Amino acid sequence: MTLILGIDPGSRITGYGVINQVGSKSEYVASGCIRIKGDHLPDRLLQVFEGVQELIRLYVPQQMAIEQVFMARNADSALKLGQARGAAIVAGVSQGLPVAEYAARAVKQALVGKGSADKVQVQHMVRSILGLPGTPQADAADALAIALCHAHTQQGLIGMAGVTAMRGGRLR
Repeated sequence: MTLILGIDPGSRITGYGVINQVGSKSEYVASGCIRIKGDHLPDRLLQVFEGVQELIRLYVPQQMAIEQVFMARNADSALKLGQARGAAIVAGVSQGLPVAEYAARAVKQALVGKGSADKVQVQHMVRSILGLPGTPQADAADALAIALCHAHTQQGLIGMAGVTAMRGGRLR
């Protein structure tokens, strides 16, 4: 059993999703958004930091996964996103969590099967995989998708590590 906190960083809205990975099964725990108030960037970064720390205290995850920064058309927006991402990472690391990073295309590929999937497709797959009764808000769905991508990556690595020898042409 591993609790994973997924973070979709933003300087205005930071999505979060918490899943419980039990063997190869992922179970929904919680999701939502940290809604950032104000116009002063340092104050907004503090809200991201404190919001993620509060989530860690509340859910006590063992691992954290976060989306990597992508290059946007607007350099100023990309820089603000990077700073919000940094605040979230520091919040996790300061609480002793290992933090994994995933490109948005890799997350979409892992969940939907194509790296160019749109938000509606990601929301649908998150809902389907976790058996949710309704469609999660877009930022929360992205955070859950990041957590699911991390869980699937971990399962793949565990599976590969389990293949330690061959005996009589069979894997053991």
